[in-house]
Amino acid sequence: MRPTNVPPGSSSRDGGSGAGDRRIDSTESAVAAVMEMADSYGRETTVEHSIGADQSGRRLASGAFTVVDPDGSLLHEAYIEIAGRPTVCMEIFSEGDASITVDTVEFIGVPREQLPAFLDAVYGGRAWVRGRRFPPTLHLIVPIPGDVTYKEPILGPWNMTPWLNGLIR
Repeated sequence: MRPTNVPPGSSSRDGGSGAGDRRIDSTESAVAAVMEMADSYGRETTVEHSIGADQSGRRLASGAFTVVDPDGSLLHEAYIEIAGRPTVCMEIFSEGDASITVDTVEFIGVPREQLPAFLDAVYGGRAWVRGRRFPPTLHLIVPIPGDVTYKEPILGPWNMTPWLNGLIR
């Protein structure tokens, strides 16, 4: 999902990464930035790397039956689990985006440049759950610097964890 206030076709990369002036232009640099942010909040991380066309699950950057990207680099994906409350899992793709699951809520298509800022918002207490009576819906909202906000529905009351219940506004 695109951020709620960034129009299609525009870049949302000016949203600040939370990783200082470090440029996040590869999967490896994104993993390093995420691990640094998790360490700053005292969280343990587990990382699994998938390198090469035979290991990666998503092959959008290269054509069929090719082993490397057009720039000559091998496909590199990473799966990161961050322990603690809330449970955060990330799958970083070689195309420059990531899928993030916070407890039971999945955010798809988050640019890797915004991963540290996304984690900072979740662990820094800036994320919240918005509930409506009619129609009865719940959304996890994660605002990050640069006027970018991610919003995803929480599907069903059985997906409400104690951490998500504590964020309802």
